[in-house]
Amino acid sequence: MNDADVSKQIQQMVRFIRQEAEEKANEISVSAEEEFNIEKLQLFEAEKKKIRQEYERKEKQVEIRRKIEYSMQLNASRIKVLQAQDDLVNSMKEAAGKELLHVSHDQYAYKKLLKELIVQSLLRLKEPAVLLRCREADLYLVESVLDSAKNEYAEKANVYPPEIVVDHNVYLPPAPTHHHAHGLFCSGGVVLASIDGKIVIENTLDARLDVVFRKKLPEIRRCLFGQVIA
Repeated sequence: MNDADVSKQIQQMVRFIRQEAEEKANEISVSAEEEFNIEKLQLFEAEKKKIRQEYERKEKQVEIRRKIEYSMQLNASRIKVLQAQDDLVNSMKEAAGKELLHVSHDQYAYKKLLKELIVQSLLRLKEPAVLLRCREADLYLVESVLDSAKNEYAEKANVYPPEIVVDHNVYLPPAPTHHHAHGLFCSGGVVLASIDGKIVIENTLDARLDVVFRKKLPEIRRCLFGQVIA
C-alpha cells in the first residue's frame, strides 16, 4: 500500500468519524430539545394548575363572602320584621293598659271586681290572717266589700273567715297621669300577702293584664301574623 492509498484510507476514516460525530450531535440536540419541550410543557401545566387552584380558592372566598353577606342581610331583615311585630304587639298591650284605667270609673262594677279579686287571692293564700294593700283612692270601696269577701271565701274554702289587715301606711301607686306617665302606677286591684310577707299575691289589674298577655301571646301573634315566631 503506497502513500496515496494510505492517505485515501485515512480521509475515508476521518469522514466516517465526522459523520458519526455529526449524527451523534444531532441525536443529542434532538433529545435535548425533546426534554426541553417536555420540561417546558410540565412547567406550563404546573403553572396552569397553580393558577386554576388560586382562581378556585378566590372563587370560594367570594362565594363564602356572598353567603355571609346574604345571611347577614337575611338576619337583619328578620330582626326588622320581628321588631316591627314586637312594636305592634306592645302597642296593643299599651292600648289594653289604657283601657284598664276606665275599669275603676264604673264604681258598681269595680266594687264587685275588687271583691272577686280579694276572694281569689284568699283562696290562693289559704292563710288565717293576711295583709291587704290597695290604692288610696280605692280604700273606701275595698273596706266596703271586706266582710262579704271574707264570708264568701270562708264558705268556698270551708274555713273560718280570715282576718284581713288593710295597710293604711303603704298604698299601691295611683293611676298614671300626664304629669307622671313614666313613674310607678297602678290601674286598680289589690295585693294580698301573708302576715310574715313570705307569700304575696299580686292581683292588680296591671298584673292580671301581664299574666293574660303572656298566656295569650302565641295566639295573638298567630292572629296578627299567621304564625308563632319564637
